[in-house]
Amino acid sequence: MDEFLSAALAFPAVIFGAALVVVVCFWLLVLAGAAGHDSFDGDLDTAPAGLSGVPVSVSFSLLVVLAWFGSLTGTVLLHRSGTGGTARTLLSVAVLAGSLLLAWAAVRLLLHRFRRHFPAEPPPSRLDFLGSVCTIRTGSVTGVFGQAEVVSRDGSTAVVQVRLAEPLHPLSGPAAGDAPLVMGSTGLLYAYDEEGEFFWVSPYDAALDPGPNSGPHELPGGPNH
Repeated sequence: MDEFLSAALAFPAVIFGAALVVVVCFWLLVLAGAAGHDSFDGDLDTAPAGLSGVPVSVSFSLLVVLAWFGSLTGTVLLHRSGTGGTARTLLSVAVLAGSLLLAWAAVRLLLHRFRRHFPAEPPPSRLDFLGSVCTIRTGSVTGVFGQAEVVSRDGSTAVVQVRLAEPLHPLSGPAAGDAPLVMGSTGLLYAYDEEGEFFWVSPYDAALDPGPNSGPHELPGGPNH
């Protein structure tokens, strides 16, 4: 026990020991609800170190625990070796660097295996809005201008650029019964133009939607029209 305490309070184990105390206090605050486990995710980027995929607090905690254990083991071995003077100082610095390096490699390996079994969700894409109903937010929508508000799956809203395809012949316009897209009207986002970065939109009438249990419905201008 005395050997353990002597090693824990000696350099370099004492450095990681102090960091370990901070880590334990942080997780006690998380358990008490006074802090969030992802509190530092917006401030630190661990991707360059290969430690991304989990909250920063998790990767840092693992790093500190493993580095502390490695430095403690190395310090005990130094005490038993009986080395002193300059040689002991140099070996202590080597234990510090080696413990940190080995801990980093171990955490990176653990996270690599973790990410392999739990792949990250794909980032949000504008293509997620395809097939969504939107609300026109500009005075009107033409083939060159228009904006609409659409609700994403998580409940947030976004304003997207929309365009209305020009009618193939005069009878396909409002005279044929199509409602013009004006502010406040409802439209359906049915295609996305990658080059122009806008959605093609068509008038939408909820009364004409057969519902999810009636099979896929044809978009305006489909083969059955």
